[in-house]
Amino acid sequence: MEKGKVVSIEDRIPKLKQQRRRKANRRVILLLLMFFLLIACVVYFQSPLSHVRTVKVNGNEVYPKGELLKMIGISESTNIWKVDKKAIENKLKKLPEIKSANVKIKFPHTVIVNVKEYRRIAYIVKESSYLPVLENGKILTRGQTTQLPVSAPLLIGFSEGDVLKEMISSLQKLPEEVINSISEIHYKPKKTDSYRIILYMNDGFEVSATLRSFAEKMVHYPSIVSQLDPDKKGVIDLEVGSYFKAFDDKGAENVEEQ
Repeated sequence: MEKGKVVSIEDRIPKLKQQRRRKANRRVILLLLMFFLLIACVVYFQSPLSHVRTVKVNGNEVYPKGELLKMIGISESTNIWKVDKKAIENKLKKLPEIKSANVKIKFPHTVIVNVKEYRRIAYIVKESSYLPVLENGKILTRGQTTQLPVSAPLLIGFSEGDVLKEMISSLQKLPEEVINSISEIHYKPKKTDSYRIILYMNDGFEVSATLRSFAEKMVHYPSIVSQLDPDKKGVIDLEVGSYFKAFDDKGAENVEEQ
């Protein structure tokens, strides 16, 4: 057998030194990389590179974009890493017009704000102005207009409370075709029914109803009107059953709900 080759310590010392030098060089390079990375992070956070450059707001109609941004405190000097999504969402949800809010951050410098507003179901007449009524029953004061709205019924004699909420809830159950045919809704309570309402329709008919069964019966309005003479206007009574009485007649005609 051949004897193993014996390497003397003197021969191994240069190799050991070379290995130690390589390890030391790797440590230095790693430390330098970490140092420059730290410097780069500091420069990034302190420079405009980390600031918000673009803010997109979607779904807003009541509030202008600039007013919303001022409210939630975002500007071009805001550091994108300091944008608190939950805090912004909570601020927006406190507004009576906002139903829901969602904030997203799209790196490197974009913030996307998505809001969903309550729908305007009707308008309240107040003096010479018209105040929007939202689907949650709240009356808006900031969205008032002096022009006669044509996109929703006018509510007259109503105020915030259970009756108005019931009215709004009932309107939301009706098809758009029926809602568009309503011009005005007057709150006309009586001793026997505190939920009585009178509707003035765009086609010239008048409807007497109670909110207790309004949505259930008013959904049949198109079929009820189709059975009547369009040239003979009058009152359609939906309080108990369905009856029609022309303005110039004394009798009442029973109308079936198809």
